[in-house]
This record gives sequence, structure tokens and C-alpha cells, in this order.
Amino acid sequence: MKNIFLILFVFLSAICSAQIDSTLLKQTPTDTILSKGLNMDAVYNRPFLQVGKLPVSVGGYIEADYQFIGEDGINEGTFRIPRMTLFVASSIHRKIKFLSEIELEEGGKEIVIEFAAVDFNFHPMLNLRGGVVMSPIGAFNQNHDGPKWEFVDRPIAMTEMLPATWSNVGFGLYGKQFNKDWAYGYEVYLTNGFDDSIINNSENRTFLPASKSNAERFEESSNGEPLFTGKLAIRNSNIGEIGFSYMGGIYNTHEEDGIILDKKRRLDVIALDFNSTLPWTNTYIVGEWAWVSVDVPETFSQQFGDKQKGGFIDIVQPLKKGNILDFENAVLNLSCRLEYVDWNVGTFNETGGNISDDLWAITPSFSFRPTAQTVIRFNYRVMQQQDILGNPPAKIGGIQFGISSYF
Repeated sequence: MKNIFLILFVFLSAICSAQIDSTLLKQTPTDTILSKGLNMDAVYNRPFLQVGKLPVSVGGYIEADYQFIGEDGINEGTFRIPRMTLFVASSIHRKIKFLSEIELEEGGKEIVIEFAAVDFNFHPMLNLRGGVVMSPIGAFNQNHDGPKWEFVDRPIAMTEMLPATWSNVGFGLYGKQFNKDWAYGYEVYLTNGFDDSIINNSENRTFLPASKSNAERFEESSNGEPLFTGKLAIRNSNIGEIGFSYMGGIYNTHEEDGIILDKKRRLDVIALDFNSTLPWTNTYIVGEWAWVSVDVPETFSQQFGDKQKGGFIDIVQPLKKGNILDFENAVLNLSCRLEYVDWNVGTFNETGGNISDDLWAITPSFSFRPTAQTVIRFNYRVMQQQDILGNPPAKIGGIQFGISSYF
């Protein structure tokens, strides 16, 4: 299977790099963090390269970085290429579209299908999507492309509490409506869901991202119960966008061959996201906060939390726009990210003391965008993380330098 994807990648790369008459090439507009569209549009609002009148378009992005991070005085530096992503899209009919997003992680060590779905457009407010779909929980899960962000790492709460780029096989409906300065959108999906690994994992905590390692979720459900995900979003062109989303379903294998193994145990997630641009300073603000509730068996220790919460907020201030180093329409940004995650909200049964499996981080950033599609970023991350007993926190800090670009 990996060889098939590698052959596909080489073939498409050859198409993109071939010497073709420039009149046959069409570059679609680029989505940036200042886009006026809804977050639900991010899946298609990317740069694609179309060759002549062929129905297939291709694109993608790459990220590479260097990190020098220290924890309690022990420093380590490393170069990374965390991901390269390939997009392949096709217009089967003017009302039928296909898009796939294939990610090569850690230099090709893993190949992951993050999105591969066919959309049927019946009406602006009624469209059918089926295949490997990306659950619209929060905003980052859908709008996660590296070139759109001023920070080397993805938000901790959206990757280590929620499973970033969480996708699964299923079907759903979506739609959007525009009315002057207002835009309204919704999405609802039924897909395969999580499994027992969210509490049976090497992290020794309730950990939703553990289910991402189960590739069999693309072939069958772990328990026969669908996962529901729904989102409502409202945007005003002068104010910004706010989204409310919910994801929930049965996660455990409660029955096998007609034998009851356990009661049905639920997983529920509520998320709130927003983004806005202050008109008088052009300051861009984007954030997301989520609450997780898991029905953990009574036989598990208290280090497996039944409630979690966390999120982030990014503040991006453009310092200069215009011609910089012979790049037209370049931008220099000064930014800061604030993050917090609590993997175990609650108190100990025996003492009533706080359970302290939490983390906070502050990351100032200086970034240069020679074009809207490319970013060079320099971050300095400061982070403290406490264990479950609330012992003196591990102090983590260091520099991060990276690039990310669509191609």
C-alpha cells in the first residue's frame, strides 16, 4: 500500500514539475489566516495547480523546522520534517467534487489519509459528503494547514487532548448561506468512532489521540456504534466567526459475538472556536477551547480523568506590509500564543485535593511571509507541566525555527 502511494506521489510530482506552457496553468487563490470564508471552507480553499482542461488538480504543503528545547536544564537540538501533505482534487461534474489529502509524516515514515471524500452539491444549504471525512470538532481540526499559522508546533490542546486532523469513514450533510455581511454554516456527520485505546494506552491517562493509531477504523467500527459530529458557525465580515461544535458516541467494545462485555460508555466533546480581526490595528485573534467528558470504568485509577479541558489563543500583529527584500506584498508579523490543558479535571476521592495533570505554555513568535502561501517563523516556547500529584512542575523552554509553504 505504501508503495502505491509513493508511486502516485512521484507521478503527480512529475506532472507539477514538467515544462508546460504557462497559458495552460491555472493557480487558484490562496487561503490565508485572514481569509473571509468560514472554517468549513478550508478543506477546498487551498492553492491547487490545474493543467489545461484536465479535471484533476494537485497541490500540497511542506513543513520543516529546527528545535533547541531544554527541560529542567537538559537541552537537546534536532532538525525535523514533521509532515508533507499532498492534495489531489477533481471536478467530476459541476455539482460533484472529489478531494483527497494524503500526509507523509516524519519524512515518509508514516503515510496517512486525512481526507478523501466526494461531495454532491444539491443546494447551498444541502450537500452530501461521503468517504474519509474530517470531523468538524472545533476549528483547528479542519483548518490545520501549516502555512496558515505563525507557530512551528500545532496547539497542544488540539493535538494532545483532542486528536488533531481526526478523520474517519462516514457520511454527512453540510451547507452554508450568505446574507449581506453575514454567513451561516452547518455540518453533521456519522462516522466510525473511537475505541478502548483512549483509556488503554501507553500515556497512562485518558488520551483521545491514541485512537488515531488504529488504522482499522477506516475499515470497520470497533463497536458498531456511530460517532456523531455536528457544528454550527456564524460569521460577520466586520466582526469575525464563532463556531459551536459537538462530538459524541460510544467508544468501548461493549459486546462481542452476542456476549455483553461491559455497559455502553460514552465520549462527549464540546468545543467553542472564534476568530476576528480588529479593524483599527489589523490585529488577528484566533482561539479555541474544548471540554471532554469520558465515562471511565470504576476499576480504573483516578489518574484516568473523566473530564478534560483546554485550548489556545493566538494574537497576530502585522508590523509591516509591502515590498520587503524584493518580495511584493510581504508581511512581518509579531505574534503570541497562550495555551492551557488539563487532562484530569477534578479532585482526589480520598483527600479532596486537586488532580494536577495539567500544562500551560506561552510562545512569542516573529514571522516573515514573503507571500501569502509561505511563512518563515521563529518561536520561543516557555512551558510548565505538572504531574498528577502536583509536584514542582517540569520547566520546558527553547527556540524553534521553521518554514512552511504550499506548493
